Amino acid sequence: MRKAKPKKRQVLPDPVFGDVKVSKFVNHLMYDGKKNLSYDIFYSALEIVKTKLPNEEKSALEIWKIALDNITPQVEVKSRRVGGATFQVPMEIRPERKESLSMKNLIGYARKRGGKTMADKLSAEIVDAYNNQGGAFKRKEDMHRMAEANRAFAHFRF
Repeated sequence: MRKAKPKKRQVLPDPVFGDVKVSKFVNHLMYDGKKNLSYDIFYSALEIVKTKLPNEEKSALEIWKIALDNITPQVEVKSRRVGGATFQVPMEIRPERKESLSMKNLIGYARKRGGKTMADKLSAEIVDAYNNQGGAFKRKEDMHRMAEANRAFAHFRF
């Protein structure tokens, strides 16, 4: 948009935990406007996480939040044309984009996983992210590695 910035929409907290982050995650998880189904998938995934990690003193929601923090990228590379050449310029990510990227990566890699139901796949990806492994964590590491490799072009920031 050239003129005014669009207004930020207020996201309402979810009904069980009263957490806005959960609502945002469920919105990313949702297909075809089926939010109730997304809530069911998310809450059952947290139940499965709780059964998979019984000796943890943290709640399933805290485990999910730690898993999200573990897969949140800090820097990314953006293409920038300078004099006919295209450089991959490392840039820091805005906080809202960090949150959104980590949620999308977690859901995307959960969908690619093998498993019976989406709740099973999502819970397996959450447990992997909590233990600093899995597809979403690997994606974050790759993003950081790319940024580190292209650190010489950091002066092209815009």
